[in-house]
Formats: sequence, structure tokens, C-alpha cells
Amino acid sequence: MPLPSLAEDFRGWKGARSRRSLERDLTISAEHRPGGYVHLTWGIHDRSPSEEWHFETTTVHAAGEEMRNLAVESQMFLASTVG
Repeated sequence: MPLPSLAEDFRGWKGARSRRSLERDLTISAEHRPGGYVHLTWGIHDRSPSEEWHFETTTVHAAGEEMRNLAVESQMFLASTVG
């Protein structure tokens, strides 16, 4: 569920779309809600097997152009290198 695919599905989908990193320490879940908004829940988790703590936050974005901008900015951030 890359962010660009969520932007392309601006008309919506049913249920949550979720992904996690191979180490299961990073998660993202997306839900398309009535009114044309996408709720993204971002999670950081303690590594297995302890899983003693986790942090989650939800951001809300308008479907369509706002999601497209978020996808582009996220790709640029992940592709950048620390100088």
C-alpha cells in the first residue's frame, strides 16, 4: 500500500489497508472515511519479541490532490540523504 496508490483511489475503498516493515517496528494503516478524507495511522513499535511499548498517531488528509502531494513529499523525504 504505497501512498501513491492511496492517492489514486480517491473515490474510496472499504475497510483498512495496512502495511508493516519486515521487522514489524513501523506500521501504517489507511482508512477512507465519508466526506472524502483518508485517515492514516502511523505506528512505531518495540521490536519483537518484547513488544512492550508502541506509539501511534493519526493524520487526516483530503483524498485526491492532498494525498498525491503527501506521497510525493514522503518519497522525497525517504530518498534524501543526511549531509
